[in-house]
Amino acid sequence: MVDTHAGRGINGGFGRTHAGQPSNVAVYAGVPDVKAALKKAESLGAKTVVPFTEIPNIVTFALFADPQGAVVGLVQTPENQQDQSAGRPSGGDNAAVDYFEILSGDPKKAWDFYAKLFDWKVSDTNTEGFVYGMVDTGAEVSGGIGASQDGKPRVNVYAAVGDLKKYLAKAESLGGKTIVPPMKVGENTEMAHFADPQGTWLGIYVRT
Repeated sequence: MVDTHAGRGINGGFGRTHAGQPSNVAVYAGVPDVKAALKKAESLGAKTVVPFTEIPNIVTFALFADPQGAVVGLVQTPENQQDQSAGRPSGGDNAAVDYFEILSGDPKKAWDFYAKLFDWKVSDTNTEGFVYGMVDTGAEVSGGIGASQDGKPRVNVYAAVGDLKKYLAKAESLGGKTIVPPMKVGENTEMAHFADPQGTWLGIYVRT
């Protein structure tokens, strides 16, 4: 389990993939009832990848593939208000993981799926030649649902940093590899991607 010590955003974890499965990233949505959310996802065309799983005193979760093939997780949220801080990043000023992307070959259908499943509000960015919608989850973590360059489903997560080149250089010094060099994606936003030594992608972004 990973605590980013960023004081905001989300925590996460590192795990072993199944035999023959490439390195990948999954993002998890917190829900009050994993079984009910998984059933609703299936009714909307999703397929269960990992069924309802309960690890006592640690986590309750499941994974599904949405109708476009992107794999997304469900995780049980604390029932009591007093437990809402459980699992959240500890205080600190490290890079916060606070943005996600769900990409596929048919993003507009994905907009409808996630709006119905989680009540997420998706706003079309009206980017010429590229379909991309900004996602308001109703929580402090936001995201986007858009078109992938190769049409294949993919999930990305991003950490907010102060200097893209600095972090790319640091990643490379630790055995990583720059996949997408710094590029402007908004009036005040730049992003980049690197792969860690195991081949897992992570996005980083900076707002100026």
